[in-house]
Amino acid sequence: MSEECMWLHEILEELPLIKYPFRLELLPLNGVYFFYEEGEIWGHGGEKLRIVRIGTHKGKNFRKRIAEHFLINEKKMIFDRNNPKPSDRSIFRKNIGRALLNKNKDHYLEIWEIDFLPRANRDKYSGLRDIEKEKSIEKQITEILRNNFFFRFVIIENEDERIGSKGLESKLIGTVSRCTMCKPSMNWLGNYSPKKQIRTSGLWLIQHLNVEGITEEDIPVIEKLIQKTKTWIKNRW
Repeated sequence: MSEECMWLHEILEELPLIKYPFRLELLPLNGVYFFYEEGEIWGHGGEKLRIVRIGTHKGKNFRKRIAEHFLINEKKMIFDRNNPKPSDRSIFRKNIGRALLNKNKDHYLEIWEIDFLPRANRDKYSGLRDIEKEKSIEKQITEILRNNFFFRFVIIENEDERIGSKGLESKLIGTVSRCTMCKPSMNWLGNYSPKKQIRTSGLWLIQHLNVEGITEEDIPVIEKLIQKTKTWIKNRW
């Protein structure tokens, strides 16, 4: 998968690298996103940033997913024991929080793991929560994402073409995760993740890591999608 990983990284460079702050309304409604992280370099020579996360969404919720990761709506920081924290709506944020807590050998990791979106969990475990601590962690996560992470996107309108084990998202993840050249740096925060899949893959991901990567048949499809995305950006930005 190393050749395919190199090709993927290089062709994605035809698209703009988006940094915070950005205008949410300029993003598409449907697509796949590729996150890069400051200090994380690919393994194919030179100093290009490596992909550290690939993701997508259901429905026309691309903007919502990106907004949840970067916490664009900061009113969501106003929560109490009877409400979910921002990281309950973003597994990306939750994974960064896991790594922060585990790095500090903080036993609050056990509570952090609880998903407070379901009412049943809020009713059962709300008494265990330290809301001020959660807000402090969420603030750290937001600062890390806004300062250290950047992303590109490829528009894919058809949900079936991008989601699931047969969708393009999973193949793209498999391509990067199975690359023998792209490795995390010694200082990568993900090295502290309690999730073995994250530590070993070098990606902020758990699912689709072992999926077969893109094939020769996928390459012209991806090229066409990127050209379509470039045209879309040119006409709207």
